[in-house]
Amino acid sequence: MKPGNLLLVDDDRHLLESMSQWLREQGRQVDVASSCREAIEAINRRKYDLVLADVRLGDDDGFDILAYCREHHPHVTVTLVTGYGTVETGIEALRMGAFDLLTKPLVDQELAMSIDRALSQRAVIEENLVLKAQLDLRFGVENIVGHEPRMQRIFDMIDSIADTRATVLITGESGTGKSLVARAIHRRSARRDRPFVEVACGALPESLLESELFGHVAGAFTGAIGDKVGKFMLANTGTIFLDEIGTASPSMQVKLLRVLQEFEFEPVGGNKTCRIDTRVILATNEELGRAVAEGRFRQDLYYRVNVINIELPPLRERLADIPLLARHFLRGVCEESGRVVHDFSEDVLAVLQRYPWPGNVRELQNVVERAVLLGKGSVVDVADLPPNVAQCAPMSTHTTPGQSLKNALSLPERQIIMDMLETHNWNRNETADALGINRTTLYKKMKRLGLNPPRHATS
Repeated sequence: MKPGNLLLVDDDRHLLESMSQWLREQGRQVDVASSCREAIEAINRRKYDLVLADVRLGDDDGFDILAYCREHHPHVTVTLVTGYGTVETGIEALRMGAFDLLTKPLVDQELAMSIDRALSQRAVIEENLVLKAQLDLRFGVENIVGHEPRMQRIFDMIDSIADTRATVLITGESGTGKSLVARAIHRRSARRDRPFVEVACGALPESLLESELFGHVAGAFTGAIGDKVGKFMLANTGTIFLDEIGTASPSMQVKLLRVLQEFEFEPVGGNKTCRIDTRVILATNEELGRAVAEGRFRQDLYYRVNVINIELPPLRERLADIPLLARHFLRGVCEESGRVVHDFSEDVLAVLQRYPWPGNVRELQNVVERAVLLGKGSVVDVADLPPNVAQCAPMSTHTTPGQSLKNALSLPERQIIMDMLETHNWNRNETADALGINRTTLYKKMKRLGLNPPRHATS
């Protein structure tokens, strides 16, 4: 354990000198103060791990130091020392936030044990804060990379709905990051310290899915030798994320509707009703409205789950975000693998923005990981990409004799803008948003590159 920075506060100079000398002999780093004013000046001047303050300091009071630390320096642990210890004094000290109350005369072993306990508790608190910050970074909006306007609107929506209990439906193609959004909503809610339980509904047959979600009692079916707690109960007071909800069978849809309406259910084979306080987030890559029209999804359940809908755009409609995402994944792979790769070549970035990404963000992450692990240089080049991605390299990304760099680069730029205009039916507002540029810039590029809209195009 680190020795820690200690501040001793006592108006008895003899005791102060002898105690500080003994602690320094134990390897502690110790400063001293003989009054409340000196102590507060020292605390403001230097960061201390532990303050040991006498309760009686002439006309002042050690409780004043405790109160000052709680208000202005809550990271500082405070232990009070008194020669007149009573039960009432001890209760008051702990109520105000003191770590311990020691009684004079101090026994060396007792003092050392109290200091070790205080510093150990502080180390645990700091470790928890670091872990919480890492979780926030990993599962918070900060880990959902995107500067494209549609993604910014999604970030705003996550912040707006995080602390409500409303059911959320996240839609989008496979690999667009639905699980990340669900976790971000949970991490930004008041339930952040409670369980987050994820269930891939499409990965389980109906008989197992019901038991997985609601639990079962012993003897409910062959092989049920004991009671099992279901995912809904495990997520009580927290959040449950039901992925691939469009695959749920008709009978399972009925059970889900009841849970979403009444927040209660019975385990499989049981007759005891369980009530829960669980935030429900669902996701699907299906068009549920079409499934309702085709009779594959209950209309009442559709209306119940579609309270708040977050629709994630496919990666091919987020061209401006592709370099940001690629570099984000590059940093992550390098940190985990120890490889030193600085960036992507310009040709690679052009290829990544031309490729249609049927697997969306998940596919991009896999491509970047492969390129970093199999590549030989400090910059990812086209040769490091999988063949199906590398084949999107336009011939024009390589200059020919007598061709200027500006002309060489304009050709892939023209193709990218043309592809995006056609994707959005030549709607220039939507195209500018997808490209991450303003409408005026798009007009200038279209004019420079000779891109004229067809007669039927919208503005």
